[in-house]
Amino acid sequence: MKVVLHAGAHATDEGRLNACLLENSELLSGHGTEVPEPKDYQNLIRGVLHNALETGISENTHEVLLDAILKGDAPKRLVLTNQQFFGTPKMAGYGGVLYNTAETRLGFYQKMFAGCEIELFMGLCNPATFLPLILSKTRFATMDSFLRGNSPFDIRWSDLIIRMRDAAPNVGITIWCNEDTPLIWGRVMREMAGLKPGQPLKGEYAMMQQIMQPEGMQRFEDHLAERPDMSEAQKCHVAAVFLEKYADEDALHHEIDVPGWDHEMVDRMTQIYDEDLAVIARIPGINLILP
Repeated sequence: MKVVLHAGAHATDEGRLNACLLENSELLSGHGTEVPEPKDYQNLIRGVLHNALETGISENTHEVLLDAILKGDAPKRLVLTNQQFFGTPKMAGYGGVLYNTAETRLGFYQKMFAGCEIELFMGLCNPATFLPLILSKTRFATMDSFLRGNSPFDIRWSDLIIRMRDAAPNVGITIWCNEDTPLIWGRVMREMAGLKPGQPLKGEYAMMQQIMQPEGMQRFEDHLAERPDMSEAQKCHVAAVFLEKYADEDALHHEIDVPGWDHEMVDRMTQIYDEDLAVIARIPGINLILP
């Protein structure tokens, strides 16, 4: 059995991806994929993890865990999601290090699901927006105190990914950018669920609907309905064209309000983020989903 861990990141889809997969649970079940309700396992896994930090993981932990999570026979693929698989918002960026316990926790998850093939799925986010959002979920009053004086210019998602890959080389890692989700949402859903390209799914344009004017969304859906044989790449291109024309500017606008951060600083952080994505694309064995 394959166990898919969707580990956020914080401030990305905020549970919407899991909700869309649950809308398709009957279809997914027919393909051997089970997507349990998060309430059925998140606290359970957190409890096992906390105990593991003190006493380790016993040999039969995976059997007990799976018996508690699964409703029936073991599926081919089990999808579990929790933006806190690698820690709290504080742990997501404290001291200028992204998820500093990720590799250790990934090792524990491998032991929790011993005998299963683990796949990790994670959406990334521009640090210029990611850091303020996670800061707001902590008790820190300022960005400088949260980062412990370290520069936000030094933060790299590639560092996190390399750490995880080196610590768990047998774990497949799939990455995408949260900023791209309106264009690749369906593809992310299909890859996470283990479906073939092009498999129709409920909610695969849910993210587009949130940022597109109603008229544009209707025209986009009509366009797809008239051309049912388009490939995923063609649909992605068409989606980009419609978004360019019909995007809701208010929905796209995100205010970044951090004392001392001006537009020039945010632009520089965004440039570094783009450069870091090019580094990630060259990391061996990483599946980077791009539009």
